[in-house]
Amino acid sequence: MAENGYANAVLVTTEWLAEHLGEDGLVVAEVDENPDLYDEGHIPGAVKLHWREDLQDPVERDIVDRETFEQVLGERGIGDSTAVVLYGDKNNWFAAYAYWYLKVYGHADVRILDGGRQKWIDEGRELTTDVPSPTPKSYSAADRDETIRAYRDQVREWLEGADVSLVDVRSPGEYAGDLIAPPGYEQEGAQRAGHIPTAVSIPWASAARDDGHLQDRVGPARATGAGASPRRRRSRRTAGSGSGAPTRGSCSASCSATSASATTTARGRSGAT
Repeated sequence: MAENGYANAVLVTTEWLAEHLGEDGLVVAEVDENPDLYDEGHIPGAVKLHWREDLQDPVERDIVDRETFEQVLGERGIGDSTAVVLYGDKNNWFAAYAYWYLKVYGHADVRILDGGRQKWIDEGRELTTDVPSPTPKSYSAADRDETIRAYRDQVREWLEGADVSLVDVRSPGEYAGDLIAPPGYEQEGAQRAGHIPTAVSIPWASAARDDGHLQDRVGPARATGAGASPRRRRSRRTAGSGSGAPTRGSCSASCSATSASATTTARGRSGAT
């Protein structure tokens, strides 16, 4: 059992969360790609975390500093031993991003709601527009865990032959070089198209089933579209370890490394680098 009385887990079901809503020692946080969804209706008692305004440094392309992080969590009633359940839209896209943030700063008990916002709504479970007013808590973050993030120069070294796999979780069009932002978003012109050499394409959407549940197993997928040229296909290789939590990381293409024989994940939208 964890210190807060809950068994350790990464994923929790909607049934589990419905049973434990409102309990002391548990905070639910919604983190949406579209932050306005929270105001339209959220799980009762859930606090809002804005993936950019709360978690990203407003000047540097990096996560917020330790002091700011402590303030953000403390204001939302989260203490050092609080169990935090994250959920959001688009198959928990940015909820998983927030999961990585909390782990970088050493939060021990953080989970993701399997199926996210979509499954909760599909099951007809309660939503509310009432905004909670949690009692602030003192929060003390750990030093940043640099073992779960990667930087540009590290990735460049790995490309020289280290036993590290690169996974690109952006859309197939971005991977192929046809787009420089996800489909439906403004195509910012200050970016370079394409992907890091040797990276395997496993789009974030492929990690979830139609009902929003995370897939039991996710494998490499070929980039599609006119831009997926034979040359690009030959540049890809399927590396050894492609499993693990699809968390978000850092480096110039936003990568997350887990170990010497790790899988490194490239993010889709702008975020910590």
